[in-house]
Amino acid sequence: MSVAFRRENDDEHLEPKFEIPIPPGPNLVTTRGLAQIRTRVAELEALLPELADEDANKAARRELRYWSTRQSTAQLVEKADGSRVAFGCTVTFRMNRKQRVITIVGDDEADPAAGLLSFSAPLSRALMGAEAGEVLDFAERQDAIEVISVGMPDD
Repeated sequence: MSVAFRRENDDEHLEPKFEIPIPPGPNLVTTRGLAQIRTRVAELEALLPELADEDANKAARRELRYWSTRQSTAQLVEKADGSRVAFGCTVTFRMNRKQRVITIVGDDEADPAAGLLSFSAPLSRALMGAEAGEVLDFAERQDAIEVISVGMPDD
């Protein structure tokens, strides 16, 4: 029989499990974001001894490596004064005739559906440094964003 038609076991055909990718750039965090990372690390450390299943244990260890790395590389950003758009600020703006409110946060804290946008997102980068009343270009459109207000979130 040809070697091409032989299979020793099913494990040799499984996709390899790689580490969870770390977002490029600095790991900037808000106070809330750092607390979330620490909580996740503690949850995973408490969960590991309870896992009897080898696959579940491997998955939990993989996730713990990710969150431990994020915790050790976290750079807590001091609160901005809210006069200009900066990391941690809440921004109210108008784009495409719709008013939106976002808070600029770290990569791991980001949840666009909840209005938490990563500082590395193109929209966040376009808003950085703007003041209330400014009109900004975005996505190759002039005057695409009107900044209505800038403030600090209620933590």
